Amino acid sequence: MTEAITTLKADQFAGSAEVPTISMIGTRAMLFEAPGAFTLACQRRIWALMDACSERPDIAEVMPGVTNLMLIFSIPPENPETVACWLRKAWETLPEKHIKGRLFEVAVRYGGELGSDLPRVAEHCGMSPQEVITLHQAPLYTVCALGSVPGFGYLHGLDPRLETPRKSVPSLKMLAGTVTIGGPQAGISALTGPNGWNSIGFSDLVMFDPEREPPALFEVGDQIRFYAESIEV
Repeated sequence: MTEAITTLKADQFAGSAEVPTISMIGTRAMLFEAPGAFTLACQRRIWALMDACSERPDIAEVMPGVTNLMLIFSIPPENPETVACWLRKAWETLPEKHIKGRLFEVAVRYGGELGSDLPRVAEHCGMSPQEVITLHQAPLYTVCALGSVPGFGYLHGLDPRLETPRKSVPSLKMLAGTVTIGGPQAGISALTGPNGWNSIGFSDLVMFDPEREPPALFEVGDQIRFYAESIEV
């Protein structure tokens, strides 16, 4: 059964181009979507809003995403518009939350059978595969949110020159550990299965292990730097 989605209007903010979108999903869930592009500054404000929402007694759970935040209420709110107004004011006034996470140095076997989309990414970007690899290794990435599948971290920091659309026909069995590019984001597959992101390499890092505590390797705020263990182009 599909739950109804109702967007809550923000008439008092109508003069601003930077207005968040807030929607009720069913009766107990509310989705806050930040305006603007996917930036680290925007994500840090999402983290700050997450903390503020966690302190409200009427909110049972908060789930941060990429430039969005899902709220689960303990009981359906009597007046969702009041909560939405509080969210908008908090968004406008809260300072960014900085998280000092751990640093992971991730060895990558670039190209080859497990990085088979590297030539596609290179062609799309008008570069050689080696240039793609060099640019991919250069930044320090930040885990902005966990989701999609258990243990998957959405990484901020990809060089805009490497932005490549996701594949129209997904790979049916992309292995866990595959190093990927999807649009403006980088990632590492956490579980084996269908995946539309572009595979450019492979890492032996175990992103999700249900017998580990915690099961997910990455946490929000962690930082990742990739380096080449080997290159096959």
